[in-house]
Amino acid sequence: MKFLVDECLTVDLVSIATQSGHQASHVAHLGKAGWKDWNVAAFAAEGDFVLVTNNASDFKNIYKRQPLHAGLVIIIPNVNRVHQQQLFRAVIQKLAEIGEPINRVLEADIEGDDAVFRLYDLP
Repeated sequence: MKFLVDECLTVDLVSIATQSGHQASHVAHLGKAGWKDWNVAAFAAEGDFVLVTNNASDFKNIYKRQPLHAGLVIIIPNVNRVHQQQLFRAVIQKLAEIGEPINRVLEADIEGDDAVFRLYDLP
């Protein structure tokens, strides 16, 4: 899988994806920091990236209008870098179980000490 990590999340997620055998880029490393969300979504679609963000409301609205997309991963809580890393590792494990999230959203949240997921189609 190829991941595009939004600027609202730590750049550390790129190395986690790479260590897990995936390709990944961070918006800031591509010179796209400050881009509007619709530009980021279009770039992700053109590059066949699964977008990883915690900006749920904006990107769900954009992605529900796309007839085909590689997938959207939303890290729900606004947490520190270490917790983002832990949740993203759990996301990668979950995606290994369910496969590519084409036209789906995988939301990752925390309940107590556990990662919990919600997977649904979009659009």
